[in-house]
Amino acid sequence: MSYDKVEVPEDGEAITLADEETGELIVPSNPIVPIIHGDGIGTDVGPAAQRVLDAAAEATGRSIAWMRVYAGESAREKYDENLPADTVSAIRTHRVAIKGPLTTPVGAGFRSLNVALRKTLDMYANVRPTYYLEGVPSPVTNPEKMDMVTFRENTEDVYAGIEWEAGTEEVERVREFVEGEMGVDDIIHDGPVGIGIKPITEFGSKRLIREAIEYALANDRDSVTLVHKGNIMKFTEGAFRDWGYELAADEYGEEVITEDELWDEYDGDQPEGTVVVKDRIADNMLQQVLTRTDEYDVVATMNLNGDYFSDAAGAQIGGLGIAPGINRGHGRALAEPVHGSAPKYAGEDKVNPTAMILSGREMLEYLGWSDAADLVRDAVEETIASGKVTYDLHRQIEGGEKLATSEFADAVVDKIDELA
Repeated sequence: MSYDKVEVPEDGEAITLADEETGELIVPSNPIVPIIHGDGIGTDVGPAAQRVLDAAAEATGRSIAWMRVYAGESAREKYDENLPADTVSAIRTHRVAIKGPLTTPVGAGFRSLNVALRKTLDMYANVRPTYYLEGVPSPVTNPEKMDMVTFRENTEDVYAGIEWEAGTEEVERVREFVEGEMGVDDIIHDGPVGIGIKPITEFGSKRLIREAIEYALANDRDSVTLVHKGNIMKFTEGAFRDWGYELAADEYGEEVITEDELWDEYDGDQPEGTVVVKDRIADNMLQQVLTRTDEYDVVATMNLNGDYFSDAAGAQIGGLGIAPGINRGHGRALAEPVHGSAPKYAGEDKVNPTAMILSGREMLEYLGWSDAADLVRDAVEETIASGKVTYDLHRQIEGGEKLATSEFADAVVDKIDELA
């Protein structure tokens, strides 16, 4: 495979697909991994994460051959476009990649590049683990109760971007169709209106929920909670819920039971090796994640709910500066931190790279390198617990040592060397 303006590293091998049906990968000990540093603070946190991931790979007898690719501001400088074909092709071909934050304008300009990458590569599950690291200041009393993984559907819902702008001929045609042919009266106010469509399909819902259930079974998790607003949006979010229960019954047999079955048939005593599927209304779930944190384990939800919910959960363990994420598809993954690009801090070597580093940890897990992934988490946690932190955490703790972005990465690498 040749590219216009990027080079394929000669010291690495491509990850390949072992089984088309299952999406299982063949991962060499020196895989080629595309990386997008990202916009804004991506220029700082991207290289910092690379150094840490290199150290973890080396400590476990492996190496990563990084393939630098571009999106957003760096792509505009190099290609005069936001998402060049080189980048999409590199990630599609090499199957596992990592990216930093990319800036999305509010209200105007191009649509989200993050969403574009997920949709173009059919990365349908945005997986966001939320767990507490010792030493991180938190606004809640018992942040250690949080150990949750959110599976957020990536390709549908209002994030599909099917909308029409107020004042255009297109939006008036949609209004005429809705009010005239569909007979929906007295809903849309007179005057300018923007209209969007919220698609939720059986196919998209089931493959996302299947991914969440498979994860729960493989990782000894107790439950999968379907989060929805089906009491109001009965035929979209309500359908998501119904399709989830249908999938559980049709495909998993006795491995998966419902919450009703747990109490009606087992008197609340969950059989060993099973996963309980339950559901919660979205607004109630935002309350319960605070008041009953440890009752929830794996969450499966739609795109917009997942964005809100995972950010709220992240606040309980110290904020988005330490919140990792990974987008997963069939035999393909793109790791990325949850936080944005914070352009005012770009190039200052100041911000916290933990979210990017821990997103890299999720990438290592996806590669099957659990030993390297564990090293990354342990080293990050022990570094923070020792008081060696970036400015955002330093201002909240006493007696710590304030480090630059690069210095924090160096401290984590030193800790990996100690632990290995």
